[in-house]
Amino acid sequence: MVQETARRHGLELFNAGEFFECHEVLEDIWRPSTGEERFFLQALIHYAVSFYHHQQGNQTGAALQLEKGLRKLAGYLPRFKEIDTATLYRDGLTAINTITAGEKIQRFPRIEFLR
Repeated sequence: MVQETARRHGLELFNAGEFFECHEVLEDIWRPSTGEERFFLQALIHYAVSFYHHQQGNQTGAALQLEKGLRKLAGYLPRFKEIDTATLYRDGLTAINTITAGEKIQRFPRIEFLR
């Protein structure tokens, strides 16, 4: 239950654009996790780190981290548990194209929840 509350908090931080804090929270959950949840959390952490780098002006780091996140997230399409991974993946592709074009992301991807 505590892990699920922390996971939800990490996802809320992601959607609020608080990518450094999101990374910290999700990494604490990722460390003891196993199986498919571990790899999925790692994909989200790569996304968060990428967007933090982008916010800090490190476009090379942003692109490298987002590439890792996209590769890992590809195995969880179109959804994982309650998360719409297809939209997150598509929005990640748009973001990496923006980053590699040397442009600033105007609207970061969000984690959308399915019913």
